[in-house]
Amino acid sequence: MARQPRKGRAKHVPQRTCIACRQVAGKRSLVRVVRTESGVEIDPTGKKAGRGAYLHPNQQCWQAVLTGNRLAQALRTTVSAEDKAKLLAYMATLPPTEDDLAGETEAAPTPDLHSERAAR
Repeated sequence: MARQPRKGRAKHVPQRTCIACRQVAGKRSLVRVVRTESGVEIDPTGKKAGRGAYLHPNQQCWQAVLTGNRLAQALRTTVSAEDKAKLLAYMATLPPTEDDLAGETEAAPTPDLHSERAAR
């Protein structure tokens, strides 16, 4: 007698956190950056050996990580200028976000949470 597969159970999707925006997303929807012996590299397969960090495939997250120190902290290493140049070149191939398309000339108004609470 063969076992019947369960129909009501959803397949497990591994979740990872983007180191730039801290949003959780499916592992396959993020880009993995890995620390190897030869330096910091992009891991398109997600299977390279080494300490890895995940980023959304948009320029906003990459810009935030490459201008700050987050990538070095996540990978627990220093990112060389050569590696940073490779990552910047990869970032240029990514699609721009909606914010980039709008030009970001007009700042979105931020809601004042304190005044809303006081009005209640």
